[in-house]
Amino acid sequence: MGSGPSYGQTYDGPRTPDGRPDLSGIWQVLGSAAWDLEAHNAQDGIPAGFSVVDGGTIPYTADALNQRDRNRANRLTDDPVRRCYLPGVPRITYMPWPFRIVQTPDHFVLSYEYAHSLRIIYTDGSPHPLPNDFWMGDSRGHWEGDALVIDTTHFNGQTWLDASGNHHSNELHVVERFTPVTPYHINYEVTLEDPQTYTRPWTMRMPIYRRMEEGLRLLDYDCVDHLLNALVEDGEAR
Repeated sequence: MGSGPSYGQTYDGPRTPDGRPDLSGIWQVLGSAAWDLEAHNAQDGIPAGFSVVDGGTIPYTADALNQRDRNRANRLTDDPVRRCYLPGVPRITYMPWPFRIVQTPDHFVLSYEYAHSLRIIYTDGSPHPLPNDFWMGDSRGHWEGDALVIDTTHFNGQTWLDASGNHHSNELHVVERFTPVTPYHINYEVTLEDPQTYTRPWTMRMPIYRRMEEGLRLLDYDCVDHLLNALVEDGEAR
């Protein structure tokens, strides 16, 4: 029986003129991480799935775990995504919609089908700006061998990590590693550090797959329409 790409493989695929792996194209994470990063049963419209967290569980502080449980109990109303706020990082990458990578020598553009979300990843050596808060944080990238490493800080603390209430504070620091192992697979590894919320840094891992359909393009998914439907019921504002 064949096996999937491993995290130690060397990339042997298309490269850009400057010798970097060519990550351009449309990609998508398949799986259940968008609903719950930890192992979970099928319930209330959430498909069953395995944990993508190293060690199985997120190392919350006691207070943060209590907050996660409150979030989970009220996820159908309190999830910021249900109110059409931006999903934040890293959640936007493993939501069940595709995204396009546009690659240049000094920056990447990650364009997501969900709500036309956009990330610009500068790889020109520029530092993070003064500490302003952003829904998607501020991202700076660099190469480590064939891995694109993205460092993101300056979060506003108002996003969740999934639809089951896993969360963070505005002290979140995210390091993403996009490591291509074939022309069709990227190993996606994310390390999160947040002393207000977690007892230690922790890591999640999952594959990202290249979409191969002929003529594929990103389509519209405009969350505003869903927000308006949620605010109005039977013709009357709730």
